[in-house]
Amino acid sequence: MAFPQELLDSLRRAPEDVAFEHGERRVRRGEVLDLVGRFVAGLRAAGVRAGDGVGIATGVTPEGWAAQVAVQTLGARAVGVREGLPAAHLAAVLDGVAAVVTDGSFQLPGVRVLRIGAELLAEYEEPVPCGRPEDLGWVVFTSGSTGAPKGVAYRFDALGEFGIEQRGKTPEGEYRRFLLFGTLSSAVMVLHLQACLLAGGTVVIPAGAPDFPWVLPRLDITAALVTVPRLYRMLDVLRREQVDLSRLRALTVAGSPVEPGLLAEGFERIGSSLRQGYGQTETGKLTVLYRGDVAEHPEAIASVGLPCDGVSVEVRDAAGRAVPAGVSGEVFVRAARAFAGYWGDSASSRSVLVDGWVRTQDIGRLDERGFLYLTGRARDVVIVNAVIHYTGPIERVLASHREVDQAYVVAVPDERTGEAAHAFVVAAPGCVPDPVRLREAVAAELGEGAVPASVTVVGEVPVAESGKPDKGALRGMVVRGA
Repeated sequence: MAFPQELLDSLRRAPEDVAFEHGERRVRRGEVLDLVGRFVAGLRAAGVRAGDGVGIATGVTPEGWAAQVAVQTLGARAVGVREGLPAAHLAAVLDGVAAVVTDGSFQLPGVRVLRIGAELLAEYEEPVPCGRPEDLGWVVFTSGSTGAPKGVAYRFDALGEFGIEQRGKTPEGEYRRFLLFGTLSSAVMVLHLQACLLAGGTVVIPAGAPDFPWVLPRLDITAALVTVPRLYRMLDVLRREQVDLSRLRALTVAGSPVEPGLLAEGFERIGSSLRQGYGQTETGKLTVLYRGDVAEHPEAIASVGLPCDGVSVEVRDAAGRAVPAGVSGEVFVRAARAFAGYWGDSASSRSVLVDGWVRTQDIGRLDERGFLYLTGRARDVVIVNAVIHYTGPIERVLASHREVDQAYVVAVPDERTGEAAHAFVVAAPGCVPDPVRLREAVAAELGEGAVPASVTVVGEVPVAESGKPDKGALRGMVVRGA
């Protein structure tokens, strides 16, 4: 079945049921299908053809999602455009894009803009999927902290696999009301949105920023996603207030591993609806840890769970050989829904896609029951609010400043953001580095998300026995408050 045929069929089956609840609006499934058909007609009239790239720069709205599905129905490539990108990153995201659909004031020289309104939605065309399985249907860009955003590209056949994954496997009522917020350029959000619609549920978009945990009972939410920092803030509230979460069926925490003690507290205070998920933009969901798993195997509280159906996990040594249970190595995964490669970056694609497997670049081990334990990263990154930022580019920006001789960045757990970047710099001769100016330089080059939480000037950097800078010692300095 060609993607997004299954989604279109699900909208047709119950046209009077509410698909989206957007503040005070109620948008029925038949109305969403009509929106998709009008976008198909408007985009075709605007010259969009199969194989074209079309940016989606909209708010979190039914129209924004319908525009993305219409692009994919035409066999074109939907490209998520995240708000607030630096100009250089935005240009990289829109490289090769024929047009951008927007509901705001988006503009960029040389890029054709199609604004959502009466003109674009004037006609209707029955939506019939045109994409071939081997064509690219979706590109989701990473944060850009490597110096330029990486475009994670999915083929249409992989997009169809996400629907197959959900069919018949979602407990009844779990997706009755799914909370959607943030951005439509988030792969995990959009995939859960689509899972909700396939399950016959309603996608609930709050009028403003969601106030966890109170938003859950107030909007009668049964399924939601949260980052690790948001879970920690929820626990802060639940320690002092009673919040009725009895109708919640699935609260998935993702983005980075949860500290085992806090996860145990979450299971106690929130209940069996809480689960920890591990996955990547390149692969989708890989493993899940449920409260029942921990009840049966208490030691699994330190893991990220068991592989999902259709996912194979191997831990390999530096030579690429699988290692036995209990031995650490790099985590490799295989799934039919994995990405096809990085847009316009064949070298990075070849390094990550290996004989049908995806190198996660995470370090971990499997136990004898198949639980996966993450123990480190093969890549030097910091995950801030579930967004990956590479430390190397941050170090290069700092070290290139005239006041700095050396720069080192480490990732340290943070209750507010999951992890935070902390920088240590050695002054250039005769200079006194100003941390404010250094943080401004990082923001200008890499965006606000990459800015270190602290910049500490040191006389010298501790050195490990290997002769390399001892980042473990630097992390210890942060933890001790040095």
